[in-house]
Amino acid sequence: MYTEKVMDHFSNPRNMGEIENADGVGTVGNAKCGDIMRIYLKIEKGIVEDVKFKTFGCGAAIATSSMATELVKGKTVQEALHVTNKAVMEALDGLPKVKVHCSLLAEEALQAALWDYAKKNGIVIEGLKEPKEEDHDHELDDEEE
Repeated sequence: MYTEKVMDHFSNPRNMGEIENADGVGTVGNAKCGDIMRIYLKIEKGIVEDVKFKTFGCGAAIATSSMATELVKGKTVQEALHVTNKAVMEALDGLPKVKVHCSLLAEEALQAALWDYAKKNGIVIEGLKEPKEEDHDHELDDEEE
């Protein structure tokens, strides 16, 4: 059902945790499945120097969060903006159809973090749209990773 890469990123997630005083933080959730993702960005001179995530959800949600962080680390803000759910799925060698929404959450969390960064710094990132406001049933805290 899951590819070897999905299982690897679930069992050995990369970049898990949080960044204190992050330059951008994005939190998104899916009320239907209960997955919640938060992505933290540290950006220096327009480059994503560090990125971390905290995810409350299924194995696919954790794997897509992990892969999304791997895909943006070291990239420019503009390159990070173009990391889509399709890029995340391809990098994981695919996801079952019922888990595609997890890759969409990863893309949305990344874009929300970029939006937060742009807002905090009073800049416009070409092509970045304001994230949809959502109600989060759960807040991520230290116990929920």
